[in-house]
Amino acid sequence: MQWTDQGIVLGVRKHGESSVILELMTHEHGRHLGLVHGGRSRSMQPVLQPGNGVQATWRARLDEHLGIYHVEALEMRAAHFIGSPLALYGLATLANLLRYLPERDPHPALYETLTVLVDHLDDPDLAPALFVRFELAMLAELGFGLDLGSCAATGTRENLAFVSPKSGRAVSAAAGEAYKNRLLKLPGFLIGQTRANRPRSAEVREGFALTDFFLHQNVFDPRGQAAPEERARFVALATAEED
Repeated sequence: MQWTDQGIVLGVRKHGESSVILELMTHEHGRHLGLVHGGRSRSMQPVLQPGNGVQATWRARLDEHLGIYHVEALEMRAAHFIGSPLALYGLATLANLLRYLPERDPHPALYETLTVLVDHLDDPDLAPALFVRFELAMLAELGFGLDLGSCAATGTRENLAFVSPKSGRAVSAAAGEAYKNRLLKLPGFLIGQTRANRPRSAEVREGFALTDFFLHQNVFDPRGQAAPEERARFVALATAEED
């Protein structure tokens, strides 16, 4: 068995004296592990840092085996992330969330979303809103996608302002006014209602509150798990600037 694919490094763990087990999120083969001989060498350690983009060739005698990776660097992003707590907390959160996906299950659309996010993860103007969109994409890939295209009550696509916590569908301002204390806010940047390049901090907070609710309801709580601590730290940094 052999394939070659692009991937983003999620993490490594030591294996023996000089090797590592590398965890990648790949374009065509999903979250995939493999052994890298000499992965702890001085030449390979900089390549195998979380967030880096690589081209990986995986080989194994049988598909169910761990297999061996041969890895070449494509995007050496990690060096730019060292001085950015926002990026470092973001990387840790991304790896944690992606581990909820079944190993070796392909998610090419999610990979594309991840790539855009990682390319801008140290940019405080772009990363927060991109991260909210990534979490929505994660929910969709796990089977819990939200329907933000039209009002659940009236079918209108205009003036959408809320999300139903029960159905995960959008609700218009008029239809939701009487129930707004029981609904989640729908930030305008998620439905193209924000003209500015960077959403206001209040909108970003609403976006994270939205994804937080559905991640807890559908992903964390059913497994008896807490949200990753790094996510709370990332959100705090991402929403710290006042409008």
